[in-house]
Amino acid sequence: MTVIRIPGVNNLRDVGGIPVGSGRVRSGMLLRSGHLAALSPEGQELLGGRVRRVLDLRDDTEVSSEPSMLRGVPTTRVPLFLGSVGSFFEQDLDLAGMYRHLVDDCSARLVDAVRVIAAGDPVLVHCTVGKDRTGVVVALALSAIGADRDAVVADYALTASQLPEERNRAIARYFRAHMPDARNAIQLATESPAPVMAGLLDGLDRSHGSTAAYLRAAGLSQAELNALADALVA
Repeated sequence: MTVIRIPGVNNLRDVGGIPVGSGRVRSGMLLRSGHLAALSPEGQELLGGRVRRVLDLRDDTEVSSEPSMLRGVPTTRVPLFLGSVGSFFEQDLDLAGMYRHLVDDCSARLVDAVRVIAAGDPVLVHCTVGKDRTGVVVALALSAIGADRDAVVADYALTASQLPEERNRAIARYFRAHMPDARNAIQLATESPAPVMAGLLDGLDRSHGSTAAYLRAAGLSQAELNALADALVA
């Protein structure tokens, strides 16, 4: 994976280079990040020169409060959470529970997201932080084409080190002051532990046989799976 520094966007990287059998994920085809609301004019030019499609996984409220500043690049929106993001904090779910909710209750939308990647344009996938919804979509897409499991999990886990420390401290202070009984809130907002993603993917293997089979059961065709591999694998 290649971390990319562009003014005004956090947690931006290219997953190119991850092993897939005897090949690798193509560089420049699948990027991931946090939101683009603070993208500077310089950043707009730099990022716009890299991608041809944006996949935005946020809900309407998030988009309205932090609209993207990337101009001239078509955006496909696939809101992933059924219900508000805040509800996960109120329920005090842990990350594993949140991700199970995604794969159990949002499978059709996850397929829609993977279809955008399979279309073959250099694509940037993002949500608000680029950690959870983005992490799940990218991990599913990579796993469906047979990408090395350890590398997929390592890409997910990298996010925690890419989030601004002051942001994380501010979030921790907020939750300790306003939701002191929420045991999992800080983890939900700031962490990306490798065992959580490994557990999610292993669970799909147990329940469906593979990530590809999970996506097929949710509506992705074999032709679309083939297109995903053609788009991503060099």
